[in-house]
Amino acid sequence: MPDSMALTESTYYILLSLLSPQHGYGIMQKTEEMSGGRVRLAAGTLYGALNALSDKGWILPLPVEDGSRRKEYALTEKGRGVLIKEIARLRELADNGARALKEEVQWKIEE
Repeated sequence: MPDSMALTESTYYILLSLLSPQHGYGIMQKTEEMSGGRVRLAAGTLYGALNALSDKGWILPLPVEDGSRRKEYALTEKGRGVLIKEIARLRELADNGARALKEEVQWKIEE
């Protein structure tokens, strides 16, 4: 998937949750919280996505402390750029929708 394609909602929230480094469970919690409970990531889905995002260079696994099993991840500059582009794309979609609805309502009022 090129960097300019639309992100899935899960990918969007994973990247957004990694604006500060997080471990897997933290990503799951933050994603659910930010989405108002709409997006719930199962462990298998999350770790598959983390591997794919890491392969793309959008996130980076951080070094694991000795004796710890908790792996943390951080957003890379490339990942931040992808997230910024996606936010701009979503804003454009919302603005176009609002403008179209406003024009439709105005047109119906003028009839």
